[in-house]
Amino acid sequence: MKNNQTESLSTSPMVHVVDDDEAVLDAVGMLLDSIGQRNTCYKDAQVFLEAYNSADFDNHNGCIMLDMRMPVISGIECQHRLEQMGCSMPIIFVTGHGDVPTAVEAMKQGAIEFIQKPFREQQLIDAIQKALQINLKSQKRIEKVQETQAKLKLLTNREVQILEAVVSGKANKVIAIELHLSQRTVEIHRAHVMEKMGVKSLAELVKIVIDASPTE
Repeated sequence: MKNNQTESLSTSPMVHVVDDDEAVLDAVGMLLDSIGQRNTCYKDAQVFLEAYNSADFDNHNGCIMLDMRMPVISGIECQHRLEQMGCSMPIIFVTGHGDVPTAVEAMKQGAIEFIQKPFREQQLIDAIQKALQINLKSQKRIEKVQETQAKLKLLTNREVQILEAVVSGKANKVIAIELHLSQRTVEIHRAHVMEKMGVKSLAELVKIVIDASPTE
């Protein structure tokens, strides 16, 4: 396995290649090296899961290429464990077996591609580029949510009350009555909220707050 250090979201993404076939690891590693794509190779799923669990690398920035059929821990089982660990990196499954039901299960669990061996180099490159684009969009959304959550912490208790009421669709007059404030006071608090949240419209305010809200 190639050594690497923990990376920040600002670094170029890493492709994690997990396959028990050393010839495949060497070939894919050389292919990715040839196009300047950072990559790390693992001889089995257990080694990869241990690296992921110990935060040997950025657990968000990149994608995973998983062999479907591996001893001890299969690709599907590895996918399940990664999901339990909160992994959000896109997964590309590669297999030498035309196992359609397994492929369907993998896709239902969130895999973005399923490639059969032997595969064409360009086919794999295209799949990896697709996965990295999906990952990039996901990371941008995560960063936006983190920014919003940081701004929310700057609000006073009263501003939080006003914000919650505004997001729920209540008019200033209604908010004023419920909080025993003047309508003018509500308007002032609302203006402060929008300024602190860095938005210029009510629609934008509602959207970023909803997007940053925890999902079930």
